[in-house]
Amino acid sequence: MREESLERLITGTFDVLVAGGGIVGARIALDAARAGLRVALVDAGDFGGATSCASGKLIHGGLRYLRTGSIRTVRRCRQERRVLTDRVAPHLVRRLPLLLATAEERGYARFSTIAAGPLVYWGLGGFRAPLPRFVSPEETRALIPPLRANGSRVLLEEAVTDDARLTLATVRTAVRAGAVAVNHSQVVHLEHTRGEITGAVLVGRDGEGPLTVRCRVVVNATGPWLDRLRLLEDPRREPMVRLSKGVHLVLRLDGDWRAAFTLALPGGGHVYAVPWHGTLLLGTTDTAYEGNPGCVAPTSVEEAYLLATASRFLPEEMVRPDRVLCSFAGLRVLPRGDGETFEASREHVVRVGSGGMISVGGGKLTTHRMIALDALRRLPAQLRPRRLRSSSEPLPGAEPPDVRILRTRLDAGTAEHLVELYGGEAQHLLGYAVRTPDALERVHPQGPDIWAQVYHAAEEEWAMTVEDVIRRRTTLGVRGLTTKKIRARILSILTS
Repeated sequence: MREESLERLITGTFDVLVAGGGIVGARIALDAARAGLRVALVDAGDFGGATSCASGKLIHGGLRYLRTGSIRTVRRCRQERRVLTDRVAPHLVRRLPLLLATAEERGYARFSTIAAGPLVYWGLGGFRAPLPRFVSPEETRALIPPLRANGSRVLLEEAVTDDARLTLATVRTAVRAGAVAVNHSQVVHLEHTRGEITGAVLVGRDGEGPLTVRCRVVVNATGPWLDRLRLLEDPRREPMVRLSKGVHLVLRLDGDWRAAFTLALPGGGHVYAVPWHGTLLLGTTDTAYEGNPGCVAPTSVEEAYLLATASRFLPEEMVRPDRVLCSFAGLRVLPRGDGETFEASREHVVRVGSGGMISVGGGKLTTHRMIALDALRRLPAQLRPRRLRSSSEPLPGAEPPDVRILRTRLDAGTAEHLVELYGGEAQHLLGYAVRTPDALERVHPQGPDIWAQVYHAAEEEWAMTVEDVIRRRTTLGVRGLTTKKIRARILSILTS
């Protein structure tokens, strides 16, 4: 599959070359291809391998942005959440109740967060059910048994997603629409003709390349590397964005969590706990970052801060360091400006450079479809489609799965797990058992992932490294189930 895609990159001329295969770049490629443009999508690492696999996993309306007056952002988030859960990706974006509480606030600040804010939030969503409401300590314990039930709680409806698999599904749909997609291939040079960018030189892993891709326009959707690629266009350019670091922990899940929980902290910060793939996701930090985006990682101080903050609302035995299965960090792209990063606008920014490159960054996972449209509206007039709008056509797997077929070959837990990751396409993984005897066996006895997922990742989902498989195609990484033996076996499958 990769060799064919590389050949098409070399021999073709594309209307649009999208650099950056995160959720925004993938959606840009999808909408451009559906509009009839010739599209190539490349990423220096893996598709969804940076910010788009390191989010808080929530598709939410951005209630806390009401504090900063970002009414438009909240309204857009509410609209997009509904479209994603109802039509585009109901298998990957699922509704989840969220309990909201505040810490150490009194008077108007507490009222605005706990009462007035949710009502405004509800109104911006079109007054659709369910209505935000206060919940009693008894209902709080029913929703989240370990949660300390003191203080006021408001129940909202939000949604949870698998961000990496949402990105992969979007890339797959772009390819089905005619785009060429190649990961682990970095743009190292931009070619100019009479001042306009007409191509890009790529270098792949292990010395692959260099190869030249001819194109009419480049869209820079490289996230944390946005300004670095802009330097290839114009060495004199001023920075366009700044970065904020968000750290998350994955812990063992105790109890039957039927909701997520968020605690609004004094000054505007927040911490949340989200049930996700049978684990508990704890986040997040929000601090300025100026280092190498490729080296971002949690520190022991950041991990200790999250555990200590979570101990405000969870029993201390639940948030001990030895219960952490894994940790990860991601980088948010924010508009340039002063002040703390948690106060910065979450609006995206789009700019056209001196060589015609369209650079887009910032925004939220929830609004990635709208961000893609805004970037495509900046295409040159001769390329811009007459009717440019985001389709709500479902992604692969959005159709209801046939669970009965899965349960004839798999236990209930494994079947449910595959449905969460692949939706209506889950039964296709059963086909790997025809040629590989161990395909339906669990990779690790303590987790639901099976070897068919690894074969599928290698053959159909562009996986090239062990990290691609354990972090973004399966849940092995977040569950802390990657032994040396398992990693070696995965590598042998990828290189066979």
